[in-house]
Amino acid sequence: MRTLGLYLSFLKPLHHLHRFPSPTPYAVSLFPSLPLSKILYFQASNRAVTTITSMAKTTNGGGGGEHVTGDWFSVPEVRLRDHHFTVPLDYSLDHRTCPKISVFAREVVSVGKEEQSLPCLLYLQGGPGFECQRPTEAGGWISKACEEYRVILLDQRGTGLSTPLTLSSMSQFKSAEDLADYLKHFRADNIVNDAEFIRKRLVIDSGPWTVLGQSYGGFCAVTYLSFAPQGLKQVLLTGGIPPIGTGCTADAVYRACFEQIVLQNKKYYRRFPQDIEVVREVVTHLAESEGGGVPLPSGGILTPRGLQLLGLSALGSSTGFERLHYMFERVWDPVLVPGAPQRISYYFLNAYERWLAFDTNPLYALMHESIYCQGAPSLWSAHRIRNENDNRFDAIKAVKEERPVLFTGEMIFPWMFEEMHALRPFKEVAKLLAEKKDWPPLYDIASLNNNKVPVAAAVYYDDMYVNFKLALDTASQIAGIRPWITNEYMHSGLRDGGGQVLDHLLGMLNGKKPLF
Repeated sequence: MRTLGLYLSFLKPLHHLHRFPSPTPYAVSLFPSLPLSKILYFQASNRAVTTITSMAKTTNGGGGGEHVTGDWFSVPEVRLRDHHFTVPLDYSLDHRTCPKISVFAREVVSVGKEEQSLPCLLYLQGGPGFECQRPTEAGGWISKACEEYRVILLDQRGTGLSTPLTLSSMSQFKSAEDLADYLKHFRADNIVNDAEFIRKRLVIDSGPWTVLGQSYGGFCAVTYLSFAPQGLKQVLLTGGIPPIGTGCTADAVYRACFEQIVLQNKKYYRRFPQDIEVVREVVTHLAESEGGGVPLPSGGILTPRGLQLLGLSALGSSTGFERLHYMFERVWDPVLVPGAPQRISYYFLNAYERWLAFDTNPLYALMHESIYCQGAPSLWSAHRIRNENDNRFDAIKAVKEERPVLFTGEMIFPWMFEEMHALRPFKEVAKLLAEKKDWPPLYDIASLNNNKVPVAAAVYYDDMYVNFKLALDTASQIAGIRPWITNEYMHSGLRDGGGQVLDHLLGMLNGKKPLF
C-alpha cells in the first residue's frame, strides 16, 4: 500500500562505523584490550548486556551475518542509534556463500531510557518500496510507543539505507531478466526473514517482539503470523489486512477498490465543485497538445490518463483533497503578454512529479501488483480492471459528455513505463514481473486459522487502499484477531491520529479499550 507522509532521506556512508568481528555478544570478551573506561555494564532481564560508548560495535550471528551498531544521537526528546545488518539475498541458499545485502534499522527510545530493559516494537512501513520515516522530533505514534517500548524502525530491503534499489543502482544490471530475477527477493516473505534475522540479534535472549504494521507493513505482519509466529509477542495492524486467497487476488482487489474510488471522487468534487471545470479544462488542453500531452520537468509526458494518477495519494489521505485543490489553484501560468498561449505552470508540473515520487521510489511501481501474487501472475491486473470501467474513467469521454473527470487510485498501469521518465528504463522488467507465474506463497491460511498471537487491527471503513469488505473477509480467517472498525480515520490514521490509534489498539489487547 502506498505510504503516506513519506520522509525522504539521503544515503549515509558507513565509513564512520568501526567494524569489529566478534563471536560473542559480550563486550569484555569482544575487546579484551579495550579500556574499561569505554565499557558500561548494566543488567537487563537478569542478563548482562553491554553498551559500548564512543565507538560502534559489531557482532556475528548465525550464518555469518554482520551487525554494526552506531552511537546514540539525539533529536528533541528522543534518542536514536543506527543498526546495519548484512543478510542473505536469498535465505533458501547457503548463507556462507550466497549473495548478501545490507538491511538498516533505527532504534528509538525516549531520552534517559537508553539503558533500560524495554520490550521491542518493530515498525513495518507502508509501500511496497518506501523507506521508514526519519524522526526529527518526538511526536505522534512514536512518542506513544516510546512510553513503554524500544522502537525499531526498519527500512525494508531495497529501500532507504537497506541496499536501496534506485534508478541508478538498478542500472547496474545488464539485462531486464537479471533485474527481474533479483527483484523477486524483495517481497513480504523475505522482509519477514530479515525481521527474524534482526530480532535474534536485537531482542534480549532472542525473545519475541511486538510488530506494528501500517498498510503494506500490515500485509508483511500477516505473512509474519503465517510463517514465523514464534517471533511475535503481539501484532498491531493499521489499515493493513491483506487478501489472502491463493493465486492472484489483485483482480478482486481492484474491482472492489474501483467502487470506493468513485465514491472518493464524488466526495472530492462535492468539497470543491469549482474543480470540475478546472480539471476538464486541463484534460482538454493535454489532449489537444502535440503528442497528446505536455512535457514534464524530468523528461516524461503528462497526458490525461497521467493526470488522473493524482488520485493515488489525493483521494485516500486525510488532507489529500485540500492538497489536490491547492495544486489546481496554480495549474495555469498567468498571461503576461497579450496573445500568449495558455500554458500549464511549471509549479503544477513539478508538484505533480514530486507527488507521485516514482523517481525516488521506483520499486513501488515495479513490485506493487506482485504483493497480491501467490503462484500466479498479475498480468497487469489494474489495467485490465480499469478497461472494464472505461466508460467511467475515460477522461476525454468525460469531458465530451460534461461529466466530472474521475481520478484513479492505487494502481500501476503498463503505459506508465512509457510516459514516466523515471520508469522508462524498467519497461521490460515490469512486463516480466507482470507475467511471472511462480511467485512463492505469502500466507498460510491453516496457520492463520490456528493463530495464537494476540492481534488487534484498525479497519478503516472508508479506506481507499485496503478495501473494507476484503479486510473483514481476511480478519475472519485470523483466529483471535480483534478488529476495531472506525470511520473516524482514513488510511493515514496512524499518522494523523497522533498516538490515539496506537493507544486504542494496545488498549484492546490489554482489555482497557472496547473492541468496536
